[in-house]
Amino acid sequence: MTTSSAPSLSTDAAQALRPHAEQTYATELEALAKADDRRRPPGWRLSPWAVTQYLLGATLDDGTEITPKYIGARRVVEVAVATLATDRALLLIGVPGTAKTWLSEHLTAAVSGDSTLLVQGTAGTSEDAVRYGWNYARLLAEGPSREALVPSPVMTAMARGSIGRIEELTRMPSDVQDGLITVLSEKALPVPELGIEVQAQRGFNIIATANDRDRGVNDLSSALRRRFNTVVLPVPDSAEDEVRIVTQRVEQLGRSLELPEVPAGLDEIRRVVTVFRELRSGVTEDNGTKVKSPTGTLSTAEAISVLTSGIALAAHFGDGVLRPADVAAGIQGAVVQDRVSDGVVWREYLETVVRGREGWGEFYRACREVGA
Repeated sequence: MTTSSAPSLSTDAAQALRPHAEQTYATELEALAKADDRRRPPGWRLSPWAVTQYLLGATLDDGTEITPKYIGARRVVEVAVATLATDRALLLIGVPGTAKTWLSEHLTAAVSGDSTLLVQGTAGTSEDAVRYGWNYARLLAEGPSREALVPSPVMTAMARGSIGRIEELTRMPSDVQDGLITVLSEKALPVPELGIEVQAQRGFNIIATANDRDRGVNDLSSALRRRFNTVVLPVPDSAEDEVRIVTQRVEQLGRSLELPEVPAGLDEIRRVVTVFRELRSGVTEDNGTKVKSPTGTLSTAEAISVLTSGIALAAHFGDGVLRPADVAAGIQGAVVQDRVSDGVVWREYLETVVRGREGWGEFYRACREVGA
């Protein structure tokens, strides 16, 4: 008998535009916890083996299908999971669209059951976001007290023995980044105003992500970098892997937005992935023609966005079938970040590669109409 792996959501989660991983995949996590008879590190809800099964997909003995959350090298996932089982923090680095945030969220959901202890790194992120702040009304009325203290997600993760997440670590100012050094080395966060410290409970760790091609980043200090194990997430090895990733994510987004099913648009998914891969690599798939690369990254995430927008166009302004005209504008918008230099690259690619490619005539005409 096969147990259904359909997401099991609470009423609030079912209405959420984007439920958290632990809500969407609650059924799978519960099934894995029941089947998991291996040793679990202190504070973990699943063993490292079960966490890996959750991320990569598996069929359990009772027939429950665990859907893959990450499509890529198994060793990358194993190294990431093993790092969290030590006292070292985990830093996921890669170009945009390599599933850093996606992997971070699902790792945290599987290990701690709560992926919401999140700090979003920006140029304006303050030290309060990684340490603690104050309820200033109570602070002025009562002075420093535990009741006036506002813990950061990192402090909360320490107190609970959970995983804390930091997105875009290198976009945070350097002095804010270095506020993590004491947390990661001493596993404690002093609160001098109260003469106390918060000690990390077993199970606490940090997963941080960083984009190594973004502009305006702040490099990590050597002292902070030494406290992380770094895992580099590669771009998908093959076109088929990238098509699987894009198809899976577009299907998930389409269901949440109640858009038409994706399989009817598989040809367009392959086409978008092919265009992005060729422009990224600077050569066509058959290695027969060299092409110029635009200034943008043309990541897998951008391909997902182009296709989701295309499905919305097909659903609301077309016949419900994804066609070249539905993705043409999205592709051009993703490729042409600089109107002058990227515009030349895109037009040259259309004329030298797309125009003469068998079966791509409708796509060529749609792109030319958009650019006219």
